[in-house]
Amino acid sequence: MKLTPQEIARAVSGVALDERGLAMARLARSETGQSGGAARSETGQSSGAARSETGQSGGAARSETGQSGGAARSETGQSGDRAGHVLLTSVAIDSRQAGPGSLFVALPGERTDGHDYVAHAFSRGAQMALVGRPVEAPGVLIDVRPLGAPEQAQESSIWEAMQAAVAAGQPVCLWVDDPILALQRIATAWRARFNPRVVGITGSVGKTTTKEITAAVLRQRFVTLKNPGNQNNEIGLPLTVLELDESHQMLVLEMGMYDVGEIAQLCRIARPHVGVITNIGPVHLERLGSMERIVQAKTELVQALPADGVAVLNADDPLVAGMASQTQARVFWYGLTPPAGRVGSRIETTDYTPAGRVGSRIETTDYLWADEIESEGLDGIRFRFHYQGDVLHVRAPLLGRHSVHTALRAAAVGLVEGLSWEEIVRGMQQLDVQLRLIAARGLNGATLLDDTYNASPASTMAALNLLADLPVHNGRRIAVLGDMLELGSYEEEGHRKVGVRAADVVDLLVTVGQRARLIAEEALAAGLPAGRVLALANAQAALAELRSILGPGDVVLVKGSRAVHMDDIATALTEQNDDR
Repeated sequence: MKLTPQEIARAVSGVALDERGLAMARLARSETGQSGGAARSETGQSSGAARSETGQSGGAARSETGQSGGAARSETGQSGDRAGHVLLTSVAIDSRQAGPGSLFVALPGERTDGHDYVAHAFSRGAQMALVGRPVEAPGVLIDVRPLGAPEQAQESSIWEAMQAAVAAGQPVCLWVDDPILALQRIATAWRARFNPRVVGITGSVGKTTTKEITAAVLRQRFVTLKNPGNQNNEIGLPLTVLELDESHQMLVLEMGMYDVGEIAQLCRIARPHVGVITNIGPVHLERLGSMERIVQAKTELVQALPADGVAVLNADDPLVAGMASQTQARVFWYGLTPPAGRVGSRIETTDYTPAGRVGSRIETTDYLWADEIESEGLDGIRFRFHYQGDVLHVRAPLLGRHSVHTALRAAAVGLVEGLSWEEIVRGMQQLDVQLRLIAARGLNGATLLDDTYNASPASTMAALNLLADLPVHNGRRIAVLGDMLELGSYEEEGHRKVGVRAADVVDLLVTVGQRARLIAEEALAAGLPAGRVLALANAQAALAELRSILGPGDVVLVKGSRAVHMDDIATALTEQNDDR
């Protein structure tokens, strides 16, 4: 990002302010400083080194390293290369990550409020802050809300006031209706300056892995930017967009949501050309209330695509396939089912109708499918691609046979963007990130499969399938499964389905939490002997039991919600944390 304070003020106002319009904004308050210039820390100390925790919800995680929520720190700080103006070159949502050239966004949170740390961000060199209320901080507070507070309004030349503050090195607070919305408006304005090809990815399961592999494929030819980690929400995605520069040719964005309308908003910021839908399942069902609303929310991505865009849709998932009628974009299909009859003719289907067609026949010109799928355990998977008469044998470092869908999605995007098969396969084999499921040496000579990032019935079944594929020599297959949350009306059915599959796979089942007792109950009903099922109340009890029973050769899958501390179990069971 390289924006002047004036450009940021125009963007957050929601209108195209010129100098005159900005001059008619409200100068609410001007301060030369505050006593000591110190922000109060969480411990109550008044110190220029106060720590800040924004604590915002929705997945915008704090960073202890040099980045905050995906916003890169500036290496150069302030610069004056635009007609003598100061440029803001980075965004921070954690005051500890603020520095010269930073815009600090004060986010209210569940634990702490970023407004309490504006002064600290300024003490570290931030030039401007977005605030949702007046704060105790040095500098000038400018009210750019559409209506403003009448008692504070006064006719003043804000343009000159801002210019004077910047020239004097004085920080500026912009008082906005909603700091998050203001951040999104800045990202929208910044995105409009560039013309990268944008790939949006959403779905219930597999978004992050798909994003990572798709970016790895596209990077073989294009300069590619992607959101870091799981920064896929209303905060993380704008922060990623603000990292765009003229060098980027591709932008790959994972898009998450908690409610209807959120993906549509992310699309207004990002303006995607290609939309990838992984699958639809009962994730967030408790929050959204019905599968229909989940489909509605995810469909917003394909609805936002332009007529010359491409929707990459999962032909194996009827709920995803039905989205074809909701987009004006061309549809590119992927799946595991071969076309009926001759490859290159048509797929016969009665489940969905592609956009612009009548009947139940899909042209296979844009259909990529795979077969001969084999798991090589922790060494990856092998499979065979089919596309327009091409047949290609591929090996990829992905875990579990279910990962072939991830490979299909990444390859589909590569084909849409004109990459060769050589580039696509090379990208799949050159992943530079650790994917979600982590294999590590466990206690007492066991092998640990840490898949505790999140949990749903679909992802847990996939993890159990991987466990089933792994060779076990002189040991046992052990699954440690915790509660799965936000399943709503699907909660009991989802847990019980996992129990049935667990009974077919494991030698020992350990469940953690009240909901996970349903997994244990159903595994017993499916025939797993009672002596091989442990239903425990919490992570502490499970960890105590596991420390005593793990042995050489055991392969242990740990999967479940962090709400019941499954990640703590996985951490404690790794070999380097054996502190007994």
